[in-house]
Amino acid sequence: MDIEYLLLLQEFREKTNDLLTPFLEQLSLFAVTYLIMFPVFVYWAIDKRKGLYTLVSYYLCCGVNAMVKLTACIYRPWIRDPRILPAGDAIRTATSYSFPSGHTVTAGPIYGGFAVSVWKKSKIVAFICVLALLLTGFSRNYLGVHTPQDVIVAILESILALYVVAKIFAYLKEHPEKENIFLIASFIIGWLGIVYITFKPYPMDYVDGRLLVDPQKMMNDGYGDICLLIAYPVARFIEKTWIKFQSTGIKNVRVIVSIIGLVPLWFMIKYMGAPLDDVLGSHWGHFTNTFIIVLYSVALYPLVIKLFGSRKKA
Repeated sequence: MDIEYLLLLQEFREKTNDLLTPFLEQLSLFAVTYLIMFPVFVYWAIDKRKGLYTLVSYYLCCGVNAMVKLTACIYRPWIRDPRILPAGDAIRTATSYSFPSGHTVTAGPIYGGFAVSVWKKSKIVAFICVLALLLTGFSRNYLGVHTPQDVIVAILESILALYVVAKIFAYLKEHPEKENIFLIASFIIGWLGIVYITFKPYPMDYVDGRLLVDPQKMMNDGYGDICLLIAYPVARFIEKTWIKFQSTGIKNVRVIVSIIGLVPLWFMIKYMGAPLDDVLGSHWGHFTNTFIIVLYSVALYPLVIKLFGSRKKA
């Protein structure tokens, strides 16, 4: 049934001469590259708590999803059925196992977090966020790189992450002294996850003497995503213990300083991964890339923002 659905979408692509393919490719790519800059900007410039809520939901969802993905080890649709021909450049960005969809898991907590945050103020914006999430999920089916169940489970994971983090944030609002317990738990779970995906057995299927799917390559994204559970506790502990920057709402200077901070973040997202992989190997290169980006987003640039604010007052 799932393969037939993908073949139906594939037939539509062919009959329409890939009319929608460029748009859905870019929407899909945007979710796993630059979408993360939006909650970072909210965290820096507008509302620290709301930005952090979306970021933590994203970190939790992606970290857990990596362990689920590397446990299930479900092959991509075109490996399961050679009739599936992924559209455009989508196959190049499909770098891990199929279930659940990593692109959808990335989009879910971010678009969903925004929808939750703005629901009371603007239901139209919330609706647009939900629509963007659903379109991102659909794009993975349309491009032929994920089955419907990959996307549906990813959306359910996103909803669960948003719910769990909302409950944790509500609890910590009443008991802020307990936050370190959650940070330590996340840090430990993250390292246990790294050990688990490193030493667990993987399917080793061969076709004509060639390994069908190389588990070592499948683990690369896992190292990067599970690192989110490790990097965030470190960055958050540094920020809340020594930096303690405060959001100020939308103010011109803070917005400008935050936009400037997005520029090096953009360069890190776009260009830092490959050199780190070359130096450290793909596993630890992905891990280090994630660690640096999280540390910069949650702690290092907030320090710059705070120092700039202090200098301005002086």
